[in-house]
Amino acid sequence: MSNEEVAKAGVLQGTLDLMILQTLQAMGAQHGYAIAARLEQVSSGALKLNMGTLYPGLMRLEQRGLVKGTWGVTDRSRRARFYALTAAGRRQLAAERADWDRMTTLIRAVLDQS
Repeated sequence: MSNEEVAKAGVLQGTLDLMILQTLQAMGAQHGYAIAARLEQVSSGALKLNMGTLYPGLMRLEQRGLVKGTWGVTDRSRRARFYALTAAGRRQLAAERADWDRMTTLIRAVLDQS
């Protein structure tokens, strides 16, 4: 993997984590498929996550104590792991949103240069 590919993967990973945390804050506990469906819905279909991308992100967030997974049953009577934001996850989301706002303001200033 080139340095450029590694850098892009790092940005994507951080962005994915932020999007997962925000989705759980907005919707409450959800299983992976519902999280992916919601992200696709709010992005008007532009963001389509495969489970091979989403579940490692959920596991990473769970290992960091930002989400907690528990087994439950979906509305289609299927057993699934439901993920909920923890108090640490709420704090992390607030910090990451603030970082995101600062970064987008900075990028906008650079792109708007004459």
